[in-house]
Amino acid sequence: MKSGKVSRVVNRIKKDDRGFTGLEAAIILIAFVTVAAVFSYVILGAGFFTTQKSKKVIATGVKQASSSLTLDGQYIYLNCSTPGSNGKVDKIYFYVTQTAGGSPVDLNKTSIKITTSKGYKQLFYDESNCIPGTGGSNCAWWYECIIGDDDNVVELNEKYKIVINVTSTVWSSAIGELNPNEKITIEVCPPVGASLSITKTLPPSFTNITYV
Repeated sequence: MKSGKVSRVVNRIKKDDRGFTGLEAAIILIAFVTVAAVFSYVILGAGFFTTQKSKKVIATGVKQASSSLTLDGQYIYLNCSTPGSNGKVDKIYFYVTQTAGGSPVDLNKTSIKITTSKGYKQLFYDESNCIPGTGGSNCAWWYECIIGDDDNVVELNEKYKIVINVTSTVWSSAIGELNPNEKITIEVCPPVGASLSITKTLPPSFTNITYV
């Protein structure tokens, strides 16, 4: 057979697709569908993961930015053993409750800050020296359950009294005495969430129990 005839036969065989069966077409189609499904699953999975992470970040941010404690009433109370225009504050107390939609607050893990023109101090609750309701030896601050289950966690519809002993050495060494006309800022800082900030200017004269 001449070479020209051989090449024509080979070319005819190459162009002849009658051997391409339906089964082969199905296999190729299934392969394409499988690849597309895997690709879609990966893309969707990445999208769901990103959405969940974003949701978690937003929820955490809202939780950190929102306050879980609020002042029950508008006043803080000053217990003064030395009244008058030259008096001084012995103890400060006020009442707190949980905000609507807020998280429960563990007072044992809460700190209190006091800032005045004379100084600044922050202290965490001292479980070893402080007794809930009564304080204790050189206890800087303590709490008392007024309405609730009498534990250390402020929960919904509960009311707690916070008492700060400013004559305690851990306070007085940093902020000194609290006298009339003094401006003070008290912050109650829970372990999670924004702090409850209270800023008051003390009156020009004290009585035994003064409210501001």
